[in-house]
Amino acid sequence: MLNTIEKAIARVVDFVGQLTSLFLILMVLNVSFDVMMRYVFHNSSVGMQELEWHLFAVVILLGISVALKDEGHVRVDFLYDTLSVRKKAIINIIGTLFFLIPVALLIFFGSFEFVKDSWEIGEISEDPGGLPYRWLIKGMIPVSFGFLLFSAVGYVLQNIRIYREAKK
Repeated sequence: MLNTIEKAIARVVDFVGQLTSLFLILMVLNVSFDVMMRYVFHNSSVGMQELEWHLFAVVILLGISVALKDEGHVRVDFLYDTLSVRKKAIINIIGTLFFLIPVALLIFFGSFEFVKDSWEIGEISEDPGGLPYRWLIKGMIPVSFGFLLFSAVGYVLQNIRIYREAKK
């Protein structure tokens, strides 16, 4: 049962990773277009420049969960690498339950007011020609941290499986 749930979560995270890679491609195309317009045609768009950092924010915010699943997150490897597989699994479980999940919950619930305020005032870019609907990019914060919580459940399940399968 736990393996089924772990695999289902992994499939969803992998799908979001593929979706994130599409956002990355869009960001590269946007930056390329903006650079060409700026240096070849001496013309620039504030909206295109803002879209760059909006896409960058989406890539980073969604990429956090993918990095967790694929073990791409930061840790003190020179200590961690010397440990047994079971000890690594225990550290991953404890770290996720006592550090990652509480911080993700704090940001997840704390960001709703931030997004709501932006929505209520109809926040837009301060720059002429900038993008409207600033709440939309701010709304990615609770979405991404909710998804990080989802991914963290899969990561804990993965490490429980690793702990059980490893030799003592």
